[in-house]
Amino acid sequence: MVRQNFMAQEYRDRLKLLRRRISHSEAAALVVTHLPNVRYLSGFTGSAGILVVQSDRAVLFTDGRYAVQASQQVKPAGVQVIIPPASILKAAGGYLASALARRGNAKVAFDPAQFTVTQHKDLKRAAGTSISWLSASGWVEDLRLLKSPAEIAKMRAAARLISLVFDEVVPLIHPGVTELDLAAEVDYRMRKRGASGPSFETIVASGPRAALPHAQPTRRRLRRNELVVLDAGAILADYCSDMTRTVFVGRVPGRVKAWYRAVLEAQAAGIAAVADGVESGAPDAAARRVLDAQGLGKYFVHSTGHGLGLEIHEAPRLAKGQKAKLQAGMVVTVEPGIYVEGIGGIRIEDDVAIHAGRTEVLTTATKELLEL
Repeated sequence: MVRQNFMAQEYRDRLKLLRRRISHSEAAALVVTHLPNVRYLSGFTGSAGILVVQSDRAVLFTDGRYAVQASQQVKPAGVQVIIPPASILKAAGGYLASALARRGNAKVAFDPAQFTVTQHKDLKRAAGTSISWLSASGWVEDLRLLKSPAEIAKMRAAARLISLVFDEVVPLIHPGVTELDLAAEVDYRMRKRGASGPSFETIVASGPRAALPHAQPTRRRLRRNELVVLDAGAILADYCSDMTRTVFVGRVPGRVKAWYRAVLEAQAAGIAAVADGVESGAPDAAARRVLDAQGLGKYFVHSTGHGLGLEIHEAPRLAKGQKAKLQAGMVVTVEPGIYVEGIGGIRIEDDVAIHAGRTEVLTTATKELLEL
């Protein structure tokens, strides 16, 4: 009961902050359609939902499949549930027309990035011509940038879970096993440890395929004397983790050892550059300086990291030229890598929480170059 009351207060606090944002605009209401945002504000975890937030109330529109679930999940947050007989989008539009009828030419905010053209047309048609529309890009995402201590605790647990799964899977990495078999073991073991599922499709890439940063696992069997990249994350209590480790099957050649040391040094430099108040491009620049100095910069083909939370990719971006300031409460990944066509790739990734005056690496699996 204590935990339920605590989470209910979190949802109320989030809605309060969002209402403050709405009150500082010309909008009388905000329509939220992106499901992670609906979950963040109300606790609703269904696959169909639209949340309308006004100064004095919040209403969730969903369908009959979620009637019981929705009432149980959102009631503690003080959110009303409406189950319309047909389209929830049209029902939300009709509700707005009725609720704002007395205001005359009321404005309703929406995030255009979260609507299709057809959805917005249907919503406008249902709401009627007396309502005008205001772009509200990223209003909820701006709130989600800074995680509460409770959110960071969940992410710490998710990071610990995927770290333990990696430890369990290492003994299974050997010549003859397929990439798909290893990926299945990762997914199975994270669920056995309580995860609701993977944060993204688990990556296992071996040999020359390890040079593909987002390789999907295949039936390819691991062979001796090659690199294997494992990139996986778990969803635990709604929050994502994301970790990459690279191992070698056989005895590591000197050239690969040097490459690995360079990536590990680049990652350490990137993590050291993560701090409250610095530009989000700084960790990327720090990692690239290390790889450039060792002649490996041309093999680093993606950005250094990204934000993490309810979704696997959130703001901020840790990339070249990014000027947004990192802040206490953010959780980011730091994941430099190099990819050499025909040979393989090396990537090392950890989740890093930013606190006032310090950072915390949440993922705990060893970063020693393992010879298997």
